[in-house]
Amino acid sequence: MTVALVAMSHSPLLGAGSPLPADIDRELTETFDTARAFVREFDPTLVISFAPDHYNGFFHELMPPFCVGFAAESTGDYDSPTGPLDVPGDLAASLAQSVLDADVDVAISRRMIVDHGAVQPLEILFGGIDAIPVIPVFVNGLAQPFAPMRRVRRLGEAIGRFAAGLDERVLLIGSGGLSHDPPVPQWATATDVQRRLLLDGKNPTPQARAAREQRVKDAAAEFVVGHSTMRDLNPEWDNRFLDTCAAGDPQRFDDYHHAEMTAAAGSSAHEVRSWVAAFSALAASGDYQVSTRYYRPIRELIAGFGLLTAAPTPTGH
Repeated sequence: MTVALVAMSHSPLLGAGSPLPADIDRELTETFDTARAFVREFDPTLVISFAPDHYNGFFHELMPPFCVGFAAESTGDYDSPTGPLDVPGDLAASLAQSVLDADVDVAISRRMIVDHGAVQPLEILFGGIDAIPVIPVFVNGLAQPFAPMRRVRRLGEAIGRFAAGLDERVLLIGSGGLSHDPPVPQWATATDVQRRLLLDGKNPTPQARAAREQRVKDAAAEFVVGHSTMRDLNPEWDNRFLDTCAAGDPQRFDDYHHAEMTAAAGSSAHEVRSWVAAFSALAASGDYQVSTRYYRPIRELIAGFGLLTAAPTPTGH
């Protein structure tokens, strides 16, 4: 088998928010073009997608640290496309069994709901959410308590070893992060109304979804002009994390502690757990090297925005 990786930030405001400044828009367009060229050259036959959720599919009613989807459908938040993903169910079941056999606990879903966190990379890289077979792997990056990072690494390593046994060209996608602190309620400080939504907010009315999304757009507008209580972006933390990803030693991820991450990079910086799983899966195939590295703190997207592409180191290097 062959394997490659694209890890990238996502934002619900990318395309659904206010227009970006021309220089940022140009940079992102060029970066996405580079990533698409990388994917076209690799020509994957299967995607394994590691992504969080934003209280669209997973709620405090039942919040697993990890979940493998045997089937999945996009909820269509922030104008993202709706409909089913092309999930090879039998292969996804084999993946889940392989992970469990490796002594890593993982939940399964035969009706996974995914949101922009999972589908935005598919849209950007492939032009649609059902253009290629994909196995979605949910990695909790929003709801406390969080699994230790070493367990996220072990999840990725187990999936990487499974991928190594396939007769496929497997593209690993890690979606999320980097530093950001959007207005997502936290259970410990949420109001009673918010807690009801966090507990089981499935199937909101169109009006409720629109109001929720407008609150995020309004928060971004305030953040851009400096009239926000949200924690600021942290480019230094972001770039250190990108350095760790590029280092090729997944055990270095074990040094990331959840409380320190929140304090330094915001409550939603935990979405980088998807990157940790993806890079750990890549490392299970041996040494790798990063070929594309992009980073910019983008206040309009309420995110330190990064993108890395990587592949195993060529023989002889």
